[in-house]
Amino acid sequence: MGKVSIMMMVLVVLCLVGDVLCKSKKPHKSTSTEFDFFYFVQQWPGAYCDAKGRKCCFPGSGKPTTDFSIHGLWPNYNDGSYPSNCDSSNPFDESQIDELESKLETDWPSLACPNVGPKFWAHEWNKHGTCSSFSSQQEYFQAGLDLKEKTNLLQALKDANIEPNDEFYNVEDMKEAMKEKIGFYPWIECNRDSEGNSQLYQVYICVHANGKDLIKCPVLPRGNCASRVQFPKF
Repeated sequence: MGKVSIMMMVLVVLCLVGDVLCKSKKPHKSTSTEFDFFYFVQQWPGAYCDAKGRKCCFPGSGKPTTDFSIHGLWPNYNDGSYPSNCDSSNPFDESQIDELESKLETDWPSLACPNVGPKFWAHEWNKHGTCSSFSSQQEYFQAGLDLKEKTNLLQALKDANIEPNDEFYNVEDMKEAMKEKIGFYPWIECNRDSEGNSQLYQVYICVHANGKDLIKCPVLPRGNCASRVQFPKF
């Protein structure tokens, strides 16, 4: 057999093996249901509005109630990474959440300036919701509203005599108070006000991929707070 024929046979074998190897590789997680858990993130509006260098603007319905508001319900992987913008063929459609809008303005408002209104919900759906396990936009936003009611963070803190009164509290005491309510330790994110004080900003709670059941966090975001932080008024 000539050298050329041998080389051709080797190339054919390599191509066949390569095809098998390529097909055996695990595909990159990219479809809307391939994730491990959710971060359900709530923010304290007093800390958002009081952050250094930031102003806040209220929605058309007026100043939200003095309570935690929803930032987002974000699919995540156990390694700390996350999917995003998974389905451009299913963009945000405000008509799909007509029945929820008044509740969203109260519990899931935009506080950015200028106030972006539904654009905030569009961002959350397009970036995060399209990667979730929910079959519709209404189901996704309803799940967030249900989780807020279920966790009731402000009441959990008040039950431990932790109030939004500009006083400073031990972060670990805050976590313990929330754990009493939700069953698991949350992760707390802080920011700083114009005077440089560390303040309670956001609370991350981990949720099963079904979007309903609370779970122990498989992985936590990076960052930390001071041992004592301010709980600003709103």
